[in-house]
Amino acid sequence: MKTSKTSHGGDKIPPLRLLAWETTRRCNLACLHCRAAAGSGPYPGELTTAEGIKLLDDLATMGQMVVILTGGEPLLREDIYDLTAHGHKLGHRMVMAVNGTLLTPDIAARLQEVGIQRVSISIDGASAASHDALRAVPSAYDGALAGIAACQEAGLPFQINTTVTRGNRGELPAIHELAISLGAAAHHDFILVPTGRGEEIRDQLVHPEEYEETLSWLLARQKEGRLFIKPTCAPQYYRLWRQDAAARGEKITPASHGMEAMTKGCLGGQGFAFVSYKGEVQPCGYLELVAGNIRETPFPEIWAHAQLFQQLRRVDDYHGKCHSCQYRKVCGGCRARAYAMIGDVLGEDPICPYEDKKE
Repeated sequence: MKTSKTSHGGDKIPPLRLLAWETTRRCNLACLHCRAAAGSGPYPGELTTAEGIKLLDDLATMGQMVVILTGGEPLLREDIYDLTAHGHKLGHRMVMAVNGTLLTPDIAARLQEVGIQRVSISIDGASAASHDALRAVPSAYDGALAGIAACQEAGLPFQINTTVTRGNRGELPAIHELAISLGAAAHHDFILVPTGRGEEIRDQLVHPEEYEETLSWLLARQKEGRLFIKPTCAPQYYRLWRQDAAARGEKITPASHGMEAMTKGCLGGQGFAFVSYKGEVQPCGYLELVAGNIRETPFPEIWAHAQLFQQLRRVDDYHGKCHSCQYRKVCGGCRARAYAMIGDVLGEDPICPYEDKKE
């Protein structure tokens, strides 16, 4: 990975570590929390194969990175194998986010052959009833488990993703044990951001006290070392990690508690970016502000010079209690949740309960 550079304006340009590409918005499910409000489509304006290859080529000029092929459901894109193979040939770590229902042993084996190193499959409930209720399609739970079984048969590594809401957070222990029993490589827990169809279930967003309890529980599980855990859209986790280490008198390192490469909270525009199905570049998929379009400007130029990204990188300019918080450079608050709930991309994270004692 290349090191940080400096933009024409004098701001440091952080290296891009992860890029999520919404290869298609088509999907065979209709999940209540979907940030894209994805459905069967069609969705005109999807990036062509040639445009996708150029994106992957442009990324390679910035270094080798993790490229997340997502959607919608990326397996509905006919050229997904060709695009994956091209990215793999360039040296990117190619991974894919699927709902599992379309996976078969043959498809899982083919994904591995073309260079997919891991797939993520969502499990949002410990039972078919709770999972299917959020996914809004009967038998989605059984389909996800069948997809996991296909990965197991093909030897394709998989992780489990869970969107955490008020309704299912009590099921996290059971989902965690399920992930371990199935042999998942990791469990990524996404705290709900009320955007897309998620706006319609805003009442399911965890309250500040519930949020802190959930993150503390996840940290305790991470310290057990049974399964790698990565909370997402949950930058306060990194504040808790440091507070816990300080209380124990432990030296803080990236490897503390098995948390390799987990040294910062919100990476939107600072180490992570999202490209939509029609080429729009966003800080993340949940933050619906556009920094540019790769059909008009090559991605590396957008990453380096977009005003939106430069704003997000100046954490000292954040508003509200994020402005003076001693953990602002560690956590940063969820920029997507701030924008979705209070309309200020630089505002404080509405569900953060932390009050800096210095204030």
